[in-house]
Amino acid sequence: MNQNAFQPEGIFFGEKGGLVLLLTETIIFATQTPTMRKVSIGVVQMSCVADKEANLQKAIAGIEKAAAQGAQIVCLQELFTSLYFCDIESYDNFLLAESIPGPSTEKIQAIAKAKGVVVIASLFEKRAEGLYHNTTAVIDADGSYLGKYRKMHIPDDPAYYEKFYFTPGDLGYKVFKTRFATIGVLICWDQWYPEAARITSLMGAEILFYPTAIGWATSQDQATNTEQYGAWQTIQRSHAVANGVHVVSVNRVGLEQNGAMQFWGGSFVSNPFGTVIWQGTHDQEEIKVVEIDLSKTDYYRTHWPFLRDRRIDSYDPITKRYVDEH
Repeated sequence: MNQNAFQPEGIFFGEKGGLVLLLTETIIFATQTPTMRKVSIGVVQMSCVADKEANLQKAIAGIEKAAAQGAQIVCLQELFTSLYFCDIESYDNFLLAESIPGPSTEKIQAIAKAKGVVVIASLFEKRAEGLYHNTTAVIDADGSYLGKYRKMHIPDDPAYYEKFYFTPGDLGYKVFKTRFATIGVLICWDQWYPEAARITSLMGAEILFYPTAIGWATSQDQATNTEQYGAWQTIQRSHAVANGVHVVSVNRVGLEQNGAMQFWGGSFVSNPFGTVIWQGTHDQEEIKVVEIDLSKTDYYRTHWPFLRDRRIDSYDPITKRYVDEH
């Protein structure tokens, strides 16, 4: 913040005896340091097995370990209670779904309350008979259930047949006012859409969290793997830059789908200008606590005022599927 001050350069008498002050403008630069708002983020990057209860207990152990290291907000990966079952279209997999709130959220609420941490828990939601969503529940540090976000963008690709299982979200984009920060939650395929990140940020999210399940086909070459991971991380770092918020992406790791898919881990935390503060490995389970400073949002938004310069009057075409020439 700049403040202007004026200091007398000299004192002289005018032609008619009047006192004249000749002033020279002196710019005094006063650097205003915003109050730091430190928050510790816990990332639980893990592999999964077919046993749903075993996965849940591993996740709870990860929350406990992160809390012991000082985490205040802990994010779990997408669909952490099971293998990534969307690799095939099987009616049997609907048996994995549960209500939210429900059995898993109750257990997560208990550990969140006991450890005083916020938990972001991605689950397969059974909303009603024959109606299912890919949903993330948010639990506050006192164990209270704050609500849910349902995945808006649903992919349908080889080995990612999510449209078979999930109805697109109908709750809109969401933010949650937790004890430690106001957070926005998006899920995996949502990562590729700047509109989702923008809207969630405009709603007041101070951190964007992305629980994720994405990997490499084991038949791919290394150059393809490198390019895919680079694109995945770059688009999310771009959301951080465009919106001036921290981004936390938590991916699963390990071989699944009978060894045909290597989930690439690589979970990371980005500051509001796209700098990667921490990045996980591609082949190991990891529990990491990363301290971030939420005051950085004001710093970067002030020096790079993208929100100020938005031309919202010109954005109507964004609501069209494609802008045809005619």
